[in-house]
Amino acid sequence: MAQKAVIWTNTSSRQPHQVLEYWVERNGTATYSLKLLDLIEKRTAGIAEKPLSCKRSVFPNSRVASMGLCSIYYKVTSTKVIVTAFWDNRQDPKKLHELMAKKT
Repeated sequence: MAQKAVIWTNTSSRQPHQVLEYWVERNGTATYSLKLLDLIEKRTAGIAEKPLSCKRSVFPNSRVASMGLCSIYYKVTSTKVIVTAFWDNRQDPKKLHELMAKKT
């Protein structure tokens, strides 16, 4: 199977930045944020290579790639992977449901 292009929506592309900024401010250093960024890049590359390997999410036509404290929600088309949300799993799940309801 050929590697698919990974496209982040406007909303999903802002979400990792917010999480990374939170950790820089909280820890007073970028060390953890840089590790998290590396993990995001590796996980995204894995999704591009094998998009159906992650479990289906409760949201229609969506899959979820868990990364411990965070998850990447995405949809797969014939040519690409569309990231619909990057989620810090400690947030209120109602907010995620509201966000994903807008994506359907």
